[in-house]
Order: sequence, then structure tokens, then C-alpha cells
Amino acid sequence: MTDMDNTDLDGEARTRRAHFRAWHRGTREADMMVGCFFDAYGAAWGDAEHAWFDLLLDEQDADIMAWGMGRGEPPEQLKGPLLDAFMKLDYLKLVGRDVGFAN
Repeated sequence: MTDMDNTDLDGEARTRRAHFRAWHRGTREADMMVGCFFDAYGAAWGDAEHAWFDLLLDEQDADIMAWGMGRGEPPEQLKGPLLDAFMKLDYLKLVGRDVGFAN
């Protein structure tokens, strides 16, 4: 299997690949942050948003989690409205709904 970026895939395959990568980060906490973010927004994304998400997925879990909590300085190529949305998402509410302990 060759390594490819999402630009080599059609829309459905690109979305499936991004979903898998979002939910299989390596740490459960990062899986929940990145996966919930993708589930909340990914279906409506076009090529530019998917390209941004690929850049995010290439980063280390600890860095992504820090940026999501507003700690640490993200690289310039990740700054913008998508990172702003990532930082504003209520992850506890989303995860709680999935495991049945939130209203």
C-alpha cells in the first residue's frame, strides 16, 4: 500500500480515510477530540478543509490537544476558522452524549 494524501481519493473515500485517521490517533483523549471535531464538521468540508485537516492529523497528539484547549501556539498553517472551531467545540457534551451520561 502506498502512502497518499486525501487529494488522491474521491470524496467518499477521502471522508472515510479522514474519519478513520481522526478516531485512531494513538491516545483515547486525542481520538475523542479529533474524532468528535471531524464528526461535527467533516461531512460539510470541501477540498480546502480536508487539506487543512490532513495538516492537523500530521501533528503530534499532545500538540493538537494543547491547541484544542487554547494552550500553546499552533503553527501558522493551522491558524484560522477551522482551528477556532476546533477550540470552541464542547467535547464533553459530544462524548457524553455518545456514552449516555449527558442530557
